[in-house]
Amino acid sequence: MSKNHQKIPVLVAGIGGASLGTEIVKALVLAGRYAVYGCDISPHAYGHYMEGPEQTFLADPGDYVASIARMCRENGIRYVIPGGEQPLALLAGNREALGASGAVLAANSGRVMRLFRNKFEGLSLIRDKGFPVPAMAAPRSPDELDDMPMPCVVKPSEGSGGSDAVFLANDLAEARLYVTYLLRNAKSPIVQRFIPETEGEFTVGVLHLPDGRLAGSIAMQRSFHSKLSVRDRTRVGIISSGYSQGTIADFPEVRKAAEAIATAVGSVGPLNVQGRMKDGVFYPFEINPRFSATTYLRALAGFNEVDFLLQFLETGDCPLPGPIREGYYLRSLCETFVPPSDLKR
Repeated sequence: MSKNHQKIPVLVAGIGGASLGTEIVKALVLAGRYAVYGCDISPHAYGHYMEGPEQTFLADPGDYVASIARMCRENGIRYVIPGGEQPLALLAGNREALGASGAVLAANSGRVMRLFRNKFEGLSLIRDKGFPVPAMAAPRSPDELDDMPMPCVVKPSEGSGGSDAVFLANDLAEARLYVTYLLRNAKSPIVQRFIPETEGEFTVGVLHLPDGRLAGSIAMQRSFHSKLSVRDRTRVGIISSGYSQGTIADFPEVRKAAEAIATAVGSVGPLNVQGRMKDGVFYPFEINPRFSATTYLRALAGFNEVDFLLQFLETGDCPLPGPIREGYYLRSLCETFVPPSDLKR
């Protein structure tokens, strides 16, 4: 048997460029124990043309889950990792169909995913469990904001991670304008009190194993030296983009807070917490029960959460994370050329 065939076959579903999926691919390749496959509904997805995957496929958008299951059967795939929010939602709701193909979905539980499907409801849940969160509202009209402290952040309450259609409102008039925009585009808004970035913004990955044990966590303090990491910059502060970079170090108080949140909600997989410090207190403003696009940077630091979860699913055991390599973890975009004849078909 060849060395390649001894590797564990894993499929990353959703491999668009500069995205969660391609970062997961890189983390899997770094681990060195996986035969990595990828798929996407678009022939233009960057992951089709990146180094790393053994092979990639076009998924059928009209029958997505069935096409993924077919890929798994035909290629002996053992594990499927969603590479985006839409693949995660589709596959998590059809675990049985995926399981019938012989593959296991490497993701958090459906129960935990449902808790945070709506950002307002998810943050309300952890607030009710005693965790501090920014003052917030879920307005059904722009006239329901009179009691909201200004400045504030306005964004969709469902989907899109934390970087799509996010606005920093300096005053009530701007907040009403942005809420109106979201409502007119069939998006339910969440409005949160803006916490300045002066004491630090953090993204924290917390991994619980499927048996409920805490495997560990890792925190990055985000840096805003590059336009890549800044969605909006106004006179009152900064709104971060979906491209995290910065300093990975111990940050024990931040990690402790994020671990407590993940434990309190019964997480049994990856969970990512984003928040800012104010007066020495960590305030989460976004929680996503999935891997983060920071996954590969974390793996470079010595915390390969994708590998840890798969090792547990494969063997029933999980290696203890080693020492974190503290330092600056930076990112950029890269380019590639694809001749028409090589377009994925």
